[in-house]
Amino acid sequence: MAEFDYKTELTKVPHEPGVYRYFDASGEVIYVGKAKDLKNRVSSYFVKSNQHDRKTQRLVSQIRKIEFTIVHTEFDALLLENQLIKRFQPRYNILLRDDKTYPFICVTNERFPRVLTTRRIDRKMGTFYGPYAQLRPMYALLEMFSQLFTIRTCNLNLSPENIEAKKFKVCLEYHIGNCKGPCEGLVSEADYLKDIEQVHSILKGNISPAQLYFKERMLESANDLAFEQAQQYKEKLNVLQNFQSKSTVVNPKISDADVFTIASDESAAYINFMKVVNGTITQTNTVEVKKKLDESDSDLLTMLIVEFRTQYGSESKEIITNIPLDADLKAEITVPQIGDKRKLLDMSLKNVLYFRRERAERAAAEATGNASRKDRVLIRLKQDLQLKTLPNRIECFDNSNIQGTNPVSAMVCFIDGKPSPKNYRHFSIKSVVGPNDFASMYEVVSRRYTRVLDEQTGLPDLIVIDGGKGQLSAACEALKELNLYGQVPIIGIAKRLEEIYFPEDSLPLYIDKKSESLKLIQRIRDEAHRFAITYHRDKRSRNSLISELENIEGIGKKTAAKLLKYFKGVKKIREAPLEDVAVVVGNDKAQKVKQYFETISQQ
Repeated sequence: MAEFDYKTELTKVPHEPGVYRYFDASGEVIYVGKAKDLKNRVSSYFVKSNQHDRKTQRLVSQIRKIEFTIVHTEFDALLLENQLIKRFQPRYNILLRDDKTYPFICVTNERFPRVLTTRRIDRKMGTFYGPYAQLRPMYALLEMFSQLFTIRTCNLNLSPENIEAKKFKVCLEYHIGNCKGPCEGLVSEADYLKDIEQVHSILKGNISPAQLYFKERMLESANDLAFEQAQQYKEKLNVLQNFQSKSTVVNPKISDADVFTIASDESAAYINFMKVVNGTITQTNTVEVKKKLDESDSDLLTMLIVEFRTQYGSESKEIITNIPLDADLKAEITVPQIGDKRKLLDMSLKNVLYFRRERAERAAAEATGNASRKDRVLIRLKQDLQLKTLPNRIECFDNSNIQGTNPVSAMVCFIDGKPSPKNYRHFSIKSVVGPNDFASMYEVVSRRYTRVLDEQTGLPDLIVIDGGKGQLSAACEALKELNLYGQVPIIGIAKRLEEIYFPEDSLPLYIDKKSESLKLIQRIRDEAHRFAITYHRDKRSRNSLISELENIEGIGKKTAAKLLKYFKGVKKIREAPLEDVAVVVGNDKAQKVKQYFETISQQ
């Protein structure tokens, strides 16, 4: 993309309301914003006298293209901004995602409608209510519907033709009284829809029509001397009254309003939403929004008001907030100071402050928990060994030989107190003849850190030597040769009493046997010992196999090793066809090998 000339770009931006989009060098949308006046707003980003925060400065430095869309009103700009943020998910915008996490209640638009829950919104399917950020109120509504109405739960196609053709039979739900049997035409569509009408009213937050409906049915039944049926309607009325008593009633005079409060800190904002219908709080939700730039509370709240009202399908004519907003939101914006609306605002603010405190406590608990799991032992080890830095990377060396044969060494690595097998290394001793632990330790430490210096892979925070003063001294000599002595802390751990030795200090350190730091050192030492022993056994086993093959006339150590490398074992060599062996060592030697195994098998 060509060099960005913002002055030329700004000449194209009009003094109109709209939405602007910033693109980076790769053509990706990195920011979407709205403005009453596009020219003034976009220009403000490039005025050097404006004291932008560091994040905004970074945003401006990455802008390589500007696009804008002119709209009729500021409210249209708010809606378009909301849609574009969801579509492009720009890295410098707060993230507004279509909420597919929370469930909705759907009243289907099919014949003999059903009431069901879903997380997938398809407006063709029916009328959706929600989302329900808290599941308990949603299930309370569904439970109440099951007590009040006889709504079918099957998914049969109850077309007039299917019912008339008697394609279906009533199920158990009919026999236990939970359904009136529309599948067999046992209830008219008009009577069924009366129940559905009451469901719609309740889901909209208006219980009064349902109460009046059941009261009239109760009186009609009583007049007809159908006292048992009248009692059933009375019980349904009691269910409604019980539900209403458990709902949070603020004031019937506040008939229809949306309440929004915001509290924020440097990194995040916390917004609470309450939907009030007929004096009752029918929906509530609190969210945390991570700040991307230095967004103001008014900008964040305006954006979230559009988001929540779109999500919940709210068209309330009044919005109650705790801060003044200079935005056209197609509703009257109120910041009450006294009265019932102020009490309602305080309730919302109490929720948002509690949510913020809970999040802060959770974050602190997680940080403490992580420290207790990962860093606590390392912090204790740092204190016990008087290290200058936390020993996040520890490397431990151990030697292994049996009666002086096949001497090997191993190095294991622990990162953040946990084994890191990909960083394990084993060494075959090359320069030492016979069982000499000190010389072997010198060799492997020298080889290890010569390679680290050559490849610049980084030094450990602590070196542990499995052994006492002798092995530790040998390792220190190797570090001195590499000019690393004093740069990396190094200790030795003796097996007899688990003493910790420091270089040039004759007196060992005795760490409490129950200490987590000593247990970590022991665990690292034991892992190094296990890794060294495993490698030693593999090498000894391999050497014994080579020795067996060397019994064959004309087969030397190199040829035996070649055969083992190819066939991975003596058994496979014995079972391999002559021509396969000949591919590796030639026909003459292959015949000798096969003849040897044939002779062995006949004995």
